[in-house]
Amino acid sequence: MARLTRRAFFGSALTGFAAVSSGHAPPLTRAVSDSPLSSWAPTGAPDGLFLTWQRDPTTTVTVRWIGPRWSGETSVSFALFPMGETWQVAQVEPKPFPGTNLSVYRAEITGLSPGSEYQFRVGNRPFTHRFRTMPARATDAITFVSGGDCGANAHAVATNLLAAKQEPHFVLLGGDLAYDNGRSPETFLAFLRNYSTQMIDPVGRLIPLVACIGNHEVNGAVGAKREGAPAFLSVFDGLFRDTTFGTLDFGDYLSLVLLDSGHVAPVGSGQSEWLEKTLREREGYLHLFAANHVPAYPSARDPGEAGAENRKHWCPLFERYGVDAVLEHHDHTFKRTHPLKGGLKDKYGVPYLGDGSWGQLRAPALLAKRPYLVAASRAYHLTLHRLEGASRFHVALEAGGAVADVYGTEGKRPARRG
Repeated sequence: MARLTRRAFFGSALTGFAAVSSGHAPPLTRAVSDSPLSSWAPTGAPDGLFLTWQRDPTTTVTVRWIGPRWSGETSVSFALFPMGETWQVAQVEPKPFPGTNLSVYRAEITGLSPGSEYQFRVGNRPFTHRFRTMPARATDAITFVSGGDCGANAHAVATNLLAAKQEPHFVLLGGDLAYDNGRSPETFLAFLRNYSTQMIDPVGRLIPLVACIGNHEVNGAVGAKREGAPAFLSVFDGLFRDTTFGTLDFGDYLSLVLLDSGHVAPVGSGQSEWLEKTLREREGYLHLFAANHVPAYPSARDPGEAGAENRKHWCPLFERYGVDAVLEHHDHTFKRTHPLKGGLKDKYGVPYLGDGSWGQLRAPALLAKRPYLVAASRAYHLTLHRLEGASRFHVALEAGGAVADVYGTEGKRPARRG
């Protein structure tokens, strides 16, 4: 797989990157306090308000928030920004927020124009929020941020602020969002409050959130039932209506394949069969990413104990169908592997990026003991992905703003470039 140079990356205009790469760290603010759910009272914007998707992000968006039961907010009104003269209405669907006397509210807005900016209001609240739809085609640069293993601590807040500065189109978190362990809705709501208030880009737009499930979303870590991940599935049920794995397709140019590394669904059997069918159907996408929590190629844990099922069932499929990168987490470090095929370095193989240190940290193993690794370090970090036509750039940013790594690939599918 061809590697683009650091000079080539910095030669492209990366929105907001100059402010970060100057070395000035974002202020390390305190995390939002985890107030008791029983004493929740609506003030200002809806509590934990965030955007996500359950269908094509070029023409839809889903508005989510947490609030008291029967709040009376039955609609979300929306219009083009800044000069939308006609406001349309999307209906609100409430569902219980498990383990509390609160509700999760959802309004899916459809029929939007690709590559456009919109504004919306919840019910009769006077606050107006902004968002943008994804472009219809990959003709302009598209950026998104990925990471995992967050929590609601001060380190996660700092990474949130750094992520928002990049002005990404969306954020992809690969599990262990709140560390609620399927038992603490208060903890999950604290995470949403942080995200709601901090994930606003420099021009004031809300940044949508896409996520896959991790061990700290469930009560039991491995082999739980759907009921074991009540908070996570209450807000991401649009994507994971019947399973805990799924896909999100952006027009015909980008597909995210979101996997469950054994927390509810087994890695093999039905999920791996679904994965093969899904990847085969998406071979023609310009950009194809997979994301999961437990890494196939861990940077800290013993690979003999972690990731073996992924390597057996998933990695051969990633290689066969030319996945451009796999985003992994769970080990609480920064890591990048060589492009790999069968676990060995191969220029036409698949790179694995991660390893989940948005707000949690652990020391990696020595590179000499993990020949599949190119780089690894003990650093809070996120990865900023930039898609430009057929080119993909991946830059790892440490929480203080330092560039940990730059990596890029060029072309449609490595196997077809020969």
